Amino acid sequence: MAIGKRCSELPTPRSRCLDRHDPLPLPRSPWISSVLGQLPHPAVWVAPPMVVVFPWLAFGHMIPFLELSKRLARRGHAVTFVTTPGNAAKLLGAAAAPPHLRVATLALPEVDGLPGGAEATADVPPEKVGLLKKAFDGLAAPFADLVAESCAGDGDGDAGFSRKPDFIIHDFAHNWLWPIAEEHQISCAVYLIMPAALLAFFGSKEKNEAHPRSTVEDYMVPPPWIDFPTTISHRRHEAKAIAAAFRPNDAGVSDIDRFWEMQERPSCRLILQRSCPELEPRVFPLLTDMFAMPFVASGLLLPDEVAAVDEDDDKVDVVRWLDKQPRRSVVYVALGSEAPVMASHVRELAVGLELSGARFLWALRRPAGEDAGDVLPDGFEARVAGRGVVATGWVPQVRVLGHGAVGAFVTHCGWGSTVESLFRFGLPLVMLPFVANQGLIARAMAARGVGVEVPREDDDEGMFRGEDVAAAVRKVMEEEEGREMARKAMELKEVLGDRGKQEQYVDELANQPEQRRTDIEQHQLITTEHQHHIS
Repeated sequence: MAIGKRCSELPTPRSRCLDRHDPLPLPRSPWISSVLGQLPHPAVWVAPPMVVVFPWLAFGHMIPFLELSKRLARRGHAVTFVTTPGNAAKLLGAAAAPPHLRVATLALPEVDGLPGGAEATADVPPEKVGLLKKAFDGLAAPFADLVAESCAGDGDGDAGFSRKPDFIIHDFAHNWLWPIAEEHQISCAVYLIMPAALLAFFGSKEKNEAHPRSTVEDYMVPPPWIDFPTTISHRRHEAKAIAAAFRPNDAGVSDIDRFWEMQERPSCRLILQRSCPELEPRVFPLLTDMFAMPFVASGLLLPDEVAAVDEDDDKVDVVRWLDKQPRRSVVYVALGSEAPVMASHVRELAVGLELSGARFLWALRRPAGEDAGDVLPDGFEARVAGRGVVATGWVPQVRVLGHGAVGAFVTHCGWGSTVESLFRFGLPLVMLPFVANQGLIARAMAARGVGVEVPREDDDEGMFRGEDVAAAVRKVMEEEEGREMARKAMELKEVLGDRGKQEQYVDELANQPEQRRTDIEQHQLITTEHQHHIS
C-alpha cells in the first residue's frame, strides 16, 4: 500500500538539555521490573531503544503524546511519532525537535459525512467525532505496513529507525493495533492522558457487568467499586456525555469497549497515566487491582520554562499588554480548543466578565458556525476597553499563565490546562467544565480549595449565568476566600510542580524499553551459543 512521504527526521540544533541521553540510575519500580525486566544485559545490544508513539486525533491527546515523545528522545531513545499530515504540520510546524525523534504521517481515508480535510476532533462538530473514529480505524492497514517495514530493516538505514520497535505507546482508541503488535511480538502500553480518576469512574468490564449502569442518574454518583470517600461524580449534563461513551458510535464500537479490549490482549503489558501517586494516591492501587495490570505514572509532563519574548514578534501583543498591568490583577480566560462551547456560553461568559469589574485577557475561540465578534454582546469590547482584551488569534498560553500580571484562570478544566496553570504556576481556578474528565477535575480541585466551580442548571444542557461567573471571579480575585485559594494553589504547586520529581517519572519510564529486548532474543542467543558449544 502506498503511504506517500511518511517519515521525516526533524533537524534540531543541539543544546545543553538535548545532550543528556543517559537515563538516571533510578531504582526501578517492582511493577515495571516484573513486567518489563525480561531482557539480557544492555551490553548485548548496539542500538538505542526504538519506541513508536501513536495518539488519538485530538490535540488534547496529541500534545501530551508529543511531549512524552520529546522527553524520551532527549534521553536517547529512537522515537517514531505517528499522526496525520495536517496534524503533524500544526503540532510541529518549523519548530525544532530532539535529534532522536522522527514523524511518520499516515493519510486518513475518506469517510462519507466526514468534512474534507478533517484530521482532528477540533475540525469537526461533536456529532461527527464518531465518523472521525471510523476514518481513524482505516489507518490499521497503513500502520501495519509501517511496522512491517520497520521490522524488516537492519537498523543501518533511515537514520537507524529501520528496525523492529521495542515498544508501542498508544491511545485508548487503537483496538486494532494489538493484533499488529502481536504479529511482530512487540509489547504495547496504553497511555491515558487524563487523571486516573476518570478510569476509576469508568471501571473495568467485569465491574460494570457486576454493577450495570443503565440511566443517566447512574453516572451522577460514584460507582460502588470506589470504596473510599471521593468527589468522583458528574453533573447531569456531564453524565449524559459519559453515558454515551458506553454506547457504539458511528465507528460501530463504543469508546469504552475499545479500551476494555486491552484486558484480553497479550501484547498490552501496562497502562501509563499522565498523573502521579502524589496527586491520586488511592486511585493508582485501585486501578492496578481492578485491571490486574501495572499502572505506571508518566508524571504530569510539566511545560518547559517560559522562553523569552521576541519583541519584534507581532504574535505577542497580548503579552505586552500584560506587561503594563499590576501584578496578579488579570484573569486569563480560555476554554480550550475542543470543549463544545456554544454562542450562548460565550455571551454569558462575556456578561460575567463585564459584571465582575476585573481585568481580563480572553482567548476567545469561535464557536462552530459563528463569527467570534458576532457572539459577543453589542458594545461589549467598547465597554471593557482598557481593562479587558479579547484575543481571537493565537495566544501563547503557557507564557500568559506564567506572567506575573495573571492572578487567576477561568478554565474548562481540561487536564492539560490544569497541569499548566495550577500545578506548574500555582494559579487559583474559576472552573467551567463541559465534558469528559473536566467535571471530575473541577470537583477534585474545588475539594482541595484551589478554585471555585461556576454553578450550572441541573438539566441536560447545564447552562450557567453571567451573574454566577461574575461572583466566582470576584470571589477568587477580591475576597478573603480567594486569597486562601491562591495560598493553597501555591502549596499544591510546590508539591506537584517539582520538576525534578516529575522528570524522575519519565526517567524511570525511559529505562523500560532499554530493558526490553525480548525473552526470544535472549533465548536465541543462549541457544546459538549452546549449539556452537555442541558442534
